[in-house]
Amino acid sequence: MFKFLVFCTLAVASRAEIAEEEDVLVLKKTNFDEALQAHPNLLVEFYAPWCGHCKALAPEYAKAAGMLKAEGSGIRLAKVDATEETELAQEYGVRGYPTIKFFKGGDKESPKEYSAGRQADDIVSWLKKRTGPAVATLNEVTDAESLIADNEVAVVGFFKDAGSADAKAFEKAAEAIDDIPFAMTSSDAVYSKFEVSKDSIILFKKFDEGRNTFDGELTKEALLSFVKANQLPLVIEFTEQTAPKIFGGDIKSHILMFVPKTASDFQDRMDEFKKAAEGFKGQILFIFIDSDVDDNQRILEFFGLKREECPAIRLITLEDEMTKYKPETDSITAESITAFCTQFTEGKLKPHLMSQDIPEDWDKNPVKVLVGKNFEEVAFSLSKNVFVEFYAPWCGHCKQLAPIWEKLGEKYKDSADIIIAKMDSTANEIEAVKVHSFPTLKFFPAGEEHKVIDYNGERTLEGFTKFLESGGKDGGAPAGDDDDLDPEGLEDVEDDSDGEDGTDDDGHDEL
Repeated sequence: MFKFLVFCTLAVASRAEIAEEEDVLVLKKTNFDEALQAHPNLLVEFYAPWCGHCKALAPEYAKAAGMLKAEGSGIRLAKVDATEETELAQEYGVRGYPTIKFFKGGDKESPKEYSAGRQADDIVSWLKKRTGPAVATLNEVTDAESLIADNEVAVVGFFKDAGSADAKAFEKAAEAIDDIPFAMTSSDAVYSKFEVSKDSIILFKKFDEGRNTFDGELTKEALLSFVKANQLPLVIEFTEQTAPKIFGGDIKSHILMFVPKTASDFQDRMDEFKKAAEGFKGQILFIFIDSDVDDNQRILEFFGLKREECPAIRLITLEDEMTKYKPETDSITAESITAFCTQFTEGKLKPHLMSQDIPEDWDKNPVKVLVGKNFEEVAFSLSKNVFVEFYAPWCGHCKQLAPIWEKLGEKYKDSADIIIAKMDSTANEIEAVKVHSFPTLKFFPAGEEHKVIDYNGERTLEGFTKFLESGGKDGGAPAGDDDDLDPEGLEDVEDDSDGEDGTDDDGHDEL
């Protein structure tokens, strides 16, 4: 009996060792399994103390933890310092920060990647959808009022017959959406409260019109399209929290207005932008970016803009390849924006490719400097084999490569048929090469065929030399799909793939 009591005491003490910070469990390898046993439904953030994105998430993550705890929910939130708990991070494939995984039912083998927004309401809604029924039942008016009041967006199905084909289609759609609560009611009182006279589906939201009613033949696919078209504001600000919603949606054509929120005419410009947005709902996502925010400067750079050039309008498609478009006029009116978007939807716009001016001394040093305006003339030479580094000035891996690249240029500076070159891909774009990460190294053999060979070998002087001496065979591969950014290419400007020096673990800095 004594041994049993000692064992129980030790077990209780062990469990008490799981510390909490602002209602978030602090986990280590030593207590990870125990935490899963005590809290089978556990959302775990793997973070790095220096990570800016983790710091931005922290207050919302803690708020979500507090909301669930206050409700008496069995779902808990936890965090792991992945820089300290490296074995845990490796076990769960952590490559960037923050990485957030949901462990359901105590299953530690196959956690679900968290895929919703980074605001407390998003986190709570996603977790409730993952652990509860896809569709809640609203029996009382107060139930419906609470659902609508507690959520930025909520979808309510008004069905007198919960077993009808339409109600079943509603449930199927609800199962496919993680971050928006769905509910159903057959209550006459709820119908009356929201002035619904017949079976309907209404999306309630705390912005724009306040509510949208589904119209048309009810299928799962049609309802999903309806929700996705109406779940975001007509105009949405790009922030750390809204990025997942912006890039996770089906609308891959985005028009961006770069404008300082402190400008005296900010609201006037927003009104014009919003007016134009009404005509392209479901086709083009209208986004504004505060050009005065330091964290947004790399996005401006990505579009070749400077703070002093704002306000400005740009459009980008995030399909298989990112393509940018620039309006011919600097005017920001509903009419000019509408005309620009109409040209885009009709396929009448040409892509906007950035280029710096050709430097006077571009070919004076061993490593030649290429820009958009001289790239094709040099790279697609009939008599020269050209090896090009596509880099970004801020890229940590590019800085590490720079002295080796300079030595390579020095080695081949007197070569009759080999040119070593570099191009700043944050300021120059070309149709022939799409750059998705930095540094990107490509070889352009001499000849009329305009071949492009990706370099995939070691980034050493010896590796580069073998590659060049073999004519691009040793360490090379035909240019095909790179390790692409996902279609959220723009998001990756500010997304969570950065390492401590702003780099990825795979040796590339993503755009």
